[in-house]
Amino acid sequence: DRHHVDYIVGIAKNSRLLKEVDVPMMLVRKTQWQVGGKVAETFRFPYQAHSWKYPRWVVARLEEGELGSNPRFIISSRYDDGFKLYYEQYCARGDMENRIKDQQLSLFADRTSSTHWWANQWRLILSGFAYTLFERLRTYLKHTPFARMSPSNLRLKLIKVGAVIIRNTRRIRVLMSDSYPYKTALSDLVRRLVPN
Repeated sequence: DRHHVDYIVGIAKNSRLLKEVDVPMMLVRKTQWQVGGKVAETFRFPYQAHSWKYPRWVVARLEEGELGSNPRFIISSRYDDGFKLYYEQYCARGDMENRIKDQQLSLFADRTSSTHWWANQWRLILSGFAYTLFERLRTYLKHTPFARMSPSNLRLKLIKVGAVIIRNTRRIRVLMSDSYPYKTALSDLVRRLVPN
């Protein structure tokens, strides 16, 4: 705040925070009983921990579903709409971290163990290229079981699939095992992408 830098961070729930959201949480719970599905709402309130010099704005994401209550809290220097702060800014940051984790864990961006700078740079370039390919692939996987899979799961369940390919002058046939769990979804995807 001192240098005009905004922040938005998660804050661990405690008894004082939970007491602040008692009434709005009851309303969310009541709505969930009426509609039946998962219900989520945001609620903003000022809060000051004992060690803080002044109160800050807390946004509570109050969620009620089949598994019960799931309140989450964030604290921010910004006074935007609570929904925007939580879902568009805080969750977007978390999603960005997940994409970095995908690249490090699934596409070997953490393999920079060479003592030569160019070798490490080349590995990172290849990892970045692989990530770009997977992101492009995701655009074709919408509305399929593969849509939300990580790159490691996509490699395992979509790319590393054993099949027999039979080719003649008029067509190419791909014969897959009957035990492959995504056989129907993959066949539908291929039909959608390959023109007759």
